Amino acid sequence: MRQRGRQVALFTREHTYKTERIHEGHIINLRVDYLRNPEGKEVKRELIEHNGGVTICCRPDEQTIVLIKQYRYSVDELLYELPAGRIELGEDLLDAAKRELAEETGYIAKNWREMARVFTAPGFCNEMLYMYEATDVTLTQQSLDDDEEAEVIVMSLTDAWQLVLDGKVRDSKTVAGLGLLIGANLHMK
Repeated sequence: MRQRGRQVALFTREHTYKTERIHEGHIINLRVDYLRNPEGKEVKRELIEHNGGVTICCRPDEQTIVLIKQYRYSVDELLYELPAGRIELGEDLLDAAKRELAEETGYIAKNWREMARVFTAPGFCNEMLYMYEATDVTLTQQSLDDDEEAEVIVMSLTDAWQLVLDGKVRDSKTVAGLGLLIGANLHMK
């Protein structure tokens, strides 16, 4: 590959020669890595470390999906989202998905299927998101954390996808999860 008159190697790894820990938090850590690329040029990378998260496509039946509507301080908006949450250090992935679904929606599921594993923002963050489909569900009691408030909404998968198309779903994990379900449904027909 050529770039501005010089040969650029594809898929080169940079060598880290120094790391500065900027912040160690409850949810994320921040660090700055200082690197040298294969040509010897020094590069600085600001990175967010995150333990990972789970997202759940809860299906009360084949035609419906469970969404939550909640206020997100970081974007100052009320968002439609799939139930989701972070994985505690050392926690089993499926156990985290079951915990988050029960806490945020009150639903428990008998059947679980891993749909995908995706990086949320690989340009600056190592968070991996594990996406699950939950079926054969029973509604129990929602048990949100003290700092959480969420409305549980059950709607048709078609209506949920229409919200995406209308620009009313602006959360990337929700767009991805609904897209996976829509794609799977199209593939099965």
